[in-house]
Amino acid sequence: MSPRTSVIASMTEKIMGPARLEAFSDGVLAVIITIMVLDLKVPASRDPAALLALWPTFLSYLLSYLVVAIYWVNHHRLFHLCRRVNNTLLWVNILYLFCISLIPFATAYLGAGGFTAFSAAIYGSSMLLANLAAFRLRGVIAAQVEDPAAFAEVHRRTLMKGYVSASLYAASIPLAYVHPAVTLVLCFVVAAMYFLPDAWLGESD
Repeated sequence: MSPRTSVIASMTEKIMGPARLEAFSDGVLAVIITIMVLDLKVPASRDPAALLALWPTFLSYLLSYLVVAIYWVNHHRLFHLCRRVNNTLLWVNILYLFCISLIPFATAYLGAGGFTAFSAAIYGSSMLLANLAAFRLRGVIAAQVEDPAAFAEVHRRTLMKGYVSASLYAASIPLAYVHPAVTLVLCFVVAAMYFLPDAWLGESD
């Protein structure tokens, strides 16, 4: 590597520290959750039936809240492995946040759209995009791990979970046209995967 190339690489890797990028990401994710809360509108009628009619909105909000919370927790854990911020990580993280920022729109569209097949498919698509972006972000940070051998088993289990969740999200899109509820069920299954112990992946803790 020439001295000039070395200087450029050094400047690139000193864009900002991991803590600053994580703090920025935390702020964006907090805004995303806040936006979803603002979409919970009180019905004009005081009739209980009017409130019950909002069940798609409440259900999609609950699911979306869980998903964004999962992404926030995983992002926090992932950045414990981050050693430096370069241009690749910076832009991949921005892409990750952009994809997650689409979830509030998909959530509101699902609720306002009357829980149709198309609105459910849009919702499933937003979940898949966020999942793929998270997959890419993990790959970029995994390349910085100082002890790849010690990280290998954790990385294997995470990749397996990522493949399964991406497959379920992808399946939820066409299955929305079988019944919109199938999309939400599959999305809830993915959320549950990140709460349950990983015994099925060879980890009982």
